[in-house]
Amino acid sequence: MSHLPQSHAPQQRIPATYMRGGTSKGVFFRLDDLPEVARVPGPARDALLMRVIGSPDPYGKQTDGMGGATSSTSKCVIIAPASVPDHDVDYLYGQVSIDSAFVDWSGNCGNLSTAVGPFAIANGFVPAARIPRDGTVAVRVWQANIGKTIIVHVPVRDGQVQETGDFELDGVTFPAAEIVLEFIDPSDDEGEGGEGLQPGMFPTGNLVDDLEVPGVGTLKATMITAGIPTVFVDAAAIGYDGTELQPAINDDKAALARLEAIRVAGALRMGLIKAPEEAATRQHTPKVAFVAPAKDYAASSGKHIAAADIDLNVRAMSMGKLHHAMMGTASVAIATAAAVPGTLVNLAAGGGQRDAVRFGHPSGTLRVGAAVARVDGQWTVTKAVMSRSARVLMEGWVRVP
Repeated sequence: MSHLPQSHAPQQRIPATYMRGGTSKGVFFRLDDLPEVARVPGPARDALLMRVIGSPDPYGKQTDGMGGATSSTSKCVIIAPASVPDHDVDYLYGQVSIDSAFVDWSGNCGNLSTAVGPFAIANGFVPAARIPRDGTVAVRVWQANIGKTIIVHVPVRDGQVQETGDFELDGVTFPAAEIVLEFIDPSDDEGEGGEGLQPGMFPTGNLVDDLEVPGVGTLKATMITAGIPTVFVDAAAIGYDGTELQPAINDDKAALARLEAIRVAGALRMGLIKAPEEAATRQHTPKVAFVAPAKDYAASSGKHIAAADIDLNVRAMSMGKLHHAMMGTASVAIATAAAVPGTLVNLAAGGGQRDAVRFGHPSGTLRVGAAVARVDGQWTVTKAVMSRSARVLMEGWVRVP
């Protein structure tokens, strides 16, 4: 007895580019290349992107999609012509959950911001007249999730994006060309400024707060909105020394639960959510990071990181797990908080005024800078700067059932 195959619709073919940006990678689309139903925000778009990435996957592997089963590799980007004047492109970022069915649109990916510049040039979003034969193009990116400007300085050789080079970025195995990122006015100056909250970089109005965390206790915390809303606590206060690598946290369910409790308490205090239950569908923001004074450690690659070579150690959580390196947006928060005397980040780095820090993370070190000033008694940040790299991994069409 023969079994005739049932008739199912063929897969869709959608033009796409698979790119690494910083220590992340994701699937990049031009808005106009998406099926019509997915060109606007909503369930159809989310369903399509989840299927591209291979989520939700109860096995946690994303085997049947483009995702790499980590928060750093479960990402999609939609690029469109700029919707605001004096910009080249709109950059919309979706953090795709691995094991549950949602796409978080609440924040930016600082790492993938790096790849937006090269993608914009290669896909004709930047006028040819602005692209030198040899030199650098400043691609002006409108980060549509958070309404901020990012300037991506992309090296060009023979009129094409220069991808290869000798710039080394800890957390990325192979060297590439250096791309400098400027995050302009990265703090949430408009602020949601909910009840008892202030607009600006420090939504509680304080550089350090006592944060009551159910089941954990009261912790000193610096809560800042720069790059991405971030809750900083001292490593020592939660039993760590800041040199931890992923297994120390990610293999410890009790530790993950404590860190999530800190995140939820911070989200409530920062006015990002109104009830603890909302945190479940807002995994991407805020971030939780713990800081500690500089100390020697071995990075995940085995490389020795000397205390003398760094100002402080920072470890950050992303999508419920310790990140393998450091998120670009959290790097902006670190740079900004480090530049403001009296924050936990600044104190861990030794205190005082500083316009740049080099911090240790699980994969190595990163140097970040920020320009801050006091205006009318409020701290403001005009820009944060860091170097990363990016390259095209594959281009063509992604197939979607």
